[in-house]
Amino acid sequence: MESSAKARGTGIAKRTPEYIEEKMLEGKAVIAFTKDDKQWAGFCYIETWSHHKYVANSGLIVAPDFRKSGLAKEIKKKIFDLSIKKYPDAKIFGLTTGLAVMKINSDLGYEPVTYSELTQDEDFWKGCRSCVNFDILTSKERKNCLCTAMLYDADEKKSKKKKNKFLQFSKYSKIFERLTQMKKTIFLRQQRLKDNP
Repeated sequence: MESSAKARGTGIAKRTPEYIEEKMLEGKAVIAFTKDDKQWAGFCYIETWSHHKYVANSGLIVAPDFRKSGLAKEIKKKIFDLSIKKYPDAKIFGLTTGLAVMKINSDLGYEPVTYSELTQDEDFWKGCRSCVNFDILTSKERKNCLCTAMLYDADEKKSKKKKNKFLQFSKYSKIFERLTQMKKTIFLRQQRLKDNP
C-alpha cells in the first residue's frame, strides 16, 4: 500500500502487517484473487470509530496487473456492502486524493463533506501521522487537507427517500383527485340524464 501511494504521489496512513492481519481475521476485509486463487489482485478493509458510529473503508489497493480493469470498483462495492451489513446504523466515510476513488464513492452514494462531519475520534486522526500530508492537516487544525472527505449517511438517504416518496405521492394524489373529480362529474351527468330523459 505504501509503495503504491508513493508511486501515485499520494499520502496514505501506514498500518502494520499485524493490524492488517487482524482485520482479515475479524472478517473486516475484502481480498481479491484471480479465479484460480493463485494470484492476489486487491484488498480493502473496514475500520470503526466513535463506538461504531463511523466506519471507514480503508487501504484500497489493486495489484499493478489488475489496475484499470474495474476491480477497484468491485472491491469498494463489496467492502461497502460488508460495512452496511456489519454496521447498519453507522456513517461510512473515506478520505482520498484519488479521482477514481472519488468517482467510485460518488457512484455508491457518498457525498463530499467537510472534515467536521467525520469522526472526531483521536485514534482516527493519529492514523494520519504517517501520511506525507500530515503537516498540512495539522496546520489547518484538521479542518481540511489534500484528501477529499466523502460520507455515506444511511439515515440521511432513508430520510431523502421518504421525502421523495411523499413528493411522489403528493404529485400523484393531485392526479388522483383530478380523476376522482372527473368521475364524479361524469357520474352526475349520467345520473341527471337518467332522471331527466
